[in-house]
Amino acid sequence: MSNVTVIGAQWGDEGKGKIVDWLASRADAVVRFQGGHNAGHTLVIDGNVFKLSLLPSGIVSGTLSIIGNGVVLDPWALKDEVEKLESQGVEISDDNFAIADNCPLILPIHRDLDGLREAAAGSGKIGTTGRGIGPAYEDKVGRRAIRVCDLAHLDGLEPQLDRLCAHHDALRAGFDEPPVDRERLLDDLREIAPFVLRFAQPVWKRLKKVRKAGAKILFEGAQGVLLDVDHGTYPFVTSSNTVSGTAASGSGLGPNSTGFVLGIVKAYTTRVGSGPFPTELDDSDGQRLGERGHEFGTVTGRQRRCGWFDAVLVRQSCAISGVTGIALTKVDVLDGFETVKVCTGYRLRGKILDYFPSHAADQAEVEPIYEEMEGWSESTAGARSYADLPANAIKYIQRVQELIETPVALVSTSPERDDTILMKDPFVD
Repeated sequence: MSNVTVIGAQWGDEGKGKIVDWLASRADAVVRFQGGHNAGHTLVIDGNVFKLSLLPSGIVSGTLSIIGNGVVLDPWALKDEVEKLESQGVEISDDNFAIADNCPLILPIHRDLDGLREAAAGSGKIGTTGRGIGPAYEDKVGRRAIRVCDLAHLDGLEPQLDRLCAHHDALRAGFDEPPVDRERLLDDLREIAPFVLRFAQPVWKRLKKVRKAGAKILFEGAQGVLLDVDHGTYPFVTSSNTVSGTAASGSGLGPNSTGFVLGIVKAYTTRVGSGPFPTELDDSDGQRLGERGHEFGTVTGRQRRCGWFDAVLVRQSCAISGVTGIALTKVDVLDGFETVKVCTGYRLRGKILDYFPSHAADQAEVEPIYEEMEGWSESTAGARSYADLPANAIKYIQRVQELIETPVALVSTSPERDDTILMKDPFVD
């Protein structure tokens, strides 16, 4: 049996939550390894809707769920999310949930800074969620972060607070904001500490034990490869590495543990916030995709931008992240289109490109080259076998895997967990 790493192969919002939940029911542990509560997953199980931002998707099915050290943790958001799920009947305890004790915290001052910067950026806005993710990662790299393990030693926090506040006070002064209220911050941390510490432990050790027992581990990524801080559409990216290689460093297990890499790919393309989007549609087709796909962000509620499938971007994402196979989601949203289009290349100032360039000016200027395919009038919604799909839908799926040079392992035909066509089991070598 193999472990499985799940990543988004577009700009996020590919339907990872449903796929991870489906896989989690067959795994022994699920690990979040990067990002924060800016990443939203919606699960629909027997008609019940669960919305997660920070907790691993496996928590709903009772699978051991772990927040790894690569995540930045907002302890107050975590408490709210746990309480919400518990009110929906989900049991959460230190038996089925653990947090890496070396995980950095998102503090109120990070949220403050995020909002101040975005408000002052004008046309340079990145389109962040305003939840403090970027500033928290900055403090981690700058070696001034407060981590989960520090919550057990708050009486000795003064040296760390000196470093943290020296940095933030200078930034706040530039926005005409008062210095950090250190006493209030300490009071807030003292209040939340008992809740967080009940789940805190060296999770690398627990995962080592799980792996040694031969159990199956599912590594759950957030956002998508095109938002990776190195490989994404910089600067319109998130503040962490979203590629599959981060599963090793963000969980405390080595790179030989990450197993089958499953890239989640939507049958069309969406994006939230600012940044380039070659196949974006500002017409009735784009509106139809958005309405049929219910394209609103789980975390922000912002309407997503919609466009045709971009095979160039997905092929690039699969190559960069070493994707073994993809899970193609939301095929049913394309039902009823007379014609569907796929981007197979770009034109840039008279040249043909088979990749997405790195510079923002080039990214904004590329023009998509489309291949048109005949659509299908029959419904794919709820299909659970390949034979149930319309012939033209099968042709579309086959063409997608040819263009991205990666096989399709799963096809999702609705938000329901069991409406999934399995073509290659990721857990089996």
